[in-house]
This record gives sequence, structure tokens and C-alpha cells, in this order.
Amino acid sequence: MPPPAVHVTPALPPIASRAMSPALVVGVLALLLGIQPVTTDLYLPALPALTAGFGAGMPHAQLTLTALLLAFGCSQLVLGPLSDRFGRRPVLLWGMSAYVLASLGGTLAPSIEILIVWRTLQGAAMGAAVMTARATVRDLYQPADGARVMSRALTGLGVIACLCAPMGGLVSDLFGWRMALAMPALFGALTLALVALRFRETLPRRNPEALRPRELLSTWALVLRHPVFLTFSALTTASYGLLFTFLASSSFVFIQVLGLSKTQYGLVMLWSSLSYIAGTFLCRRWLARHGVRGSVARAAVLTLAGGSAMGLLALAGVVSVAAIVGPFTLMMLAHGVHQPCGQTGAVGPFPQAAGAASALNGFIMMLAAFGIGGWLGTRMDGTVMPLALGLWFWSVCIAVVAWALVPRHGEARAGR
Repeated sequence: MPPPAVHVTPALPPIASRAMSPALVVGVLALLLGIQPVTTDLYLPALPALTAGFGAGMPHAQLTLTALLLAFGCSQLVLGPLSDRFGRRPVLLWGMSAYVLASLGGTLAPSIEILIVWRTLQGAAMGAAVMTARATVRDLYQPADGARVMSRALTGLGVIACLCAPMGGLVSDLFGWRMALAMPALFGALTLALVALRFRETLPRRNPEALRPRELLSTWALVLRHPVFLTFSALTTASYGLLFTFLASSSFVFIQVLGLSKTQYGLVMLWSSLSYIAGTFLCRRWLARHGVRGSVARAAVLTLAGGSAMGLLALAGVVSVAAIVGPFTLMMLAHGVHQPCGQTGAVGPFPQAAGAASALNGFIMMLAAFGIGGWLGTRMDGTVMPLALGLWFWSVCIAVVAWALVPRHGEARAGR
């Protein structure tokens, strides 16, 4: 057995240390990554009421989430190379400004079709925040150190996610579902102000060739052929597929099937987020002792145990809040390990093309989410089965990747 890894606090390169403290870097990253649960989780308790308020059906309700995520994934394919060419800061400022405007438009939408349009634009703008955060980690840190930094930032994301669903349920109960749609605009405006005042450029060297079609296609081909990128993208995609299956179906299952109130559903989401935060702490502890591959393998045990328990209970006819929340707690603990390891591992081999690599990783995840949303839109049948069996499927996928692919290809080698 190899000796345990020694934890060394990574030093920032001169470009960052002069401009931003390590604490500020983690804080900004947490807000940029946290914009995703603010956009997706906060309105979930209001989704059934929103659907009824517009007189819409389940497919349209799912589109308010899946169209956003598809735009989120596709926009990164453009925003990533743009950030490699012009820098992280200008792309981030323009993207956050567009996000605030799109959030306000969605709040005032007169129909669900118009809401879907605004949510699509909101998702495209959200891509600037999340892509820039991932690329910034690669700008400032080597992959092993980046995983620890990312886990700290994702702890912050977890805290934000903890607040989203309970706040969404409370705001929706007190002020109506439109106020739940307005909250992301406020969060986006505050984040934009912090970025404008404190965030400094982290890209060490701009690539003037990044947007030329031949260079762009060459970069994408290089990234997509790299076994480390493919391995960790498979891990992040399966892990996010599991989470998205829960997000897209849980409000209907807990509120309409199991009879919880919106506020009670918010508390369920709070517990899930707390489990995720605990997972990010577990991630840092395991990384110091077992490295990336050992941490991912151990987390996969939790994922598969939770997915199998939930699936078997559903097949046995056990339908209760505990039968879903208990197993899902194990899966969220593991999610707090898989995401920081997977996201930093996917961009690790590409220090000069971190934006493009981050964009492709995000695109693949969101493409899977779009497919899941379409599937759920036609499979939600008033039972817990689509949720339970969907999570079981993704838990098996995660175990296969963690135990078969990560041990073989889970060490970053520089691509360019």
C-alpha cells in the first residue's frame, strides 16, 4: 500500500497572488458554481404551482428545466474558447449581465412558452459563470491541488444549495411562484457586483488562435481523444445524471405522490444538500489519504449501495419518504466526492486549453441532462418508480466508471 499523500497548501502563481487572496478565489468560485443550484433548485418547490398557474402540462414543465440545461451546455462550447482568447473576466462580466436580464424576463413571462424562452437564455448565460469557475481552477492550480480547492468551492455551492429549495418553498408559499423565479435575478446581481469589483484575470496567457475554426476543431479533437478527459467526463456525467434525475422528478414525487407540502419538500432538499456538503469534506479527507483514484472508488461504494437500496425498495412496494431520502443520502455523500475529482480531472491535462476542456465537459453533462428530462417528461406516471429506477441505473454507471476506467486512466497527463 502506498504511503498516504501529504497535504500541501498550493501556492498561487504570481498573477493570482497579487490580485486575489486564496480565500477570495474560493469565495468567488463558490458563487459562480452556486449559480447552478440557484437557477435549477430554487424554483423546484414552485414547479407544480407554476405548471398549474400557466395551465401547462408535464412536458412543458420539464422544458423549463431541460431547455435551460441544454442551452447551458451548448453555450459553453462558444464561451470556453472565447475565454481562452479574451480572458475569463470579460466573458464572465458579459455572461453575468445577460443572466440577470434573462432572470428578470422569466419572472415577468406571460406564458409558459415565453418562460421557456427566457429560461433558455438564462441557461446560456449561466454557462459563462460555471465554465469560468472550472477553467479558473485550472489556471491557478495543478490537478491534484485543484481537486482540493474545487471541493472547498463545492462546499460553498452546497451551502447555497441548502438554502435554495427551502427558500424557494417558503417564498412560493408566502408570495407566489413568480417570486421564486425572481430570486435568481437578485443572486445574479450580487454576484455580478462582486465579480466586477474583486475578480481579476487568471488566464496566464491568452491564445489568439483559440477562435479560429481550424484551431478550435483541433483543440476539441485533442480533448475528446484524451483518455483522462473521457474517463472523468464519464464520471461527472453519470454523477450529474443521477443528481438531475432526482432534481427533475423529486418535486412531483414528494409533493404529488407522497403528499408533502412545498416547505416540507424544501426541507428534504436541505437535507440532501447537507449530505452533499458532508461529502465535500469527506472528499478532502480521502484525497489526502487515498488520492483521486482511491477516493472515487470508495465513493462509488456509497453510490451503488444507495441506488440499489432505493431500487429494490421501490420494486418491493415500499413507498415512503424515508425509502427515498435514506438511500439518496448515501448518493449525495458520494456526489460530493465525484464532482470535484471529476471536474478537475477532466480539465487537468489541458493547461493551455482549460476553457475549451471545461466547456466540452459541461456540454456532455448537460446533453445527458436534456435526454433525462425528455425521458422523465414521458415516464412520470404518478409513482416513485421512474425516480427510483433512474437513480439505480446511474449508480451502476458510476460504479463501472469508478472501478473500471478511473484506475486505468485516472492520472492527468498534459495534452497542451
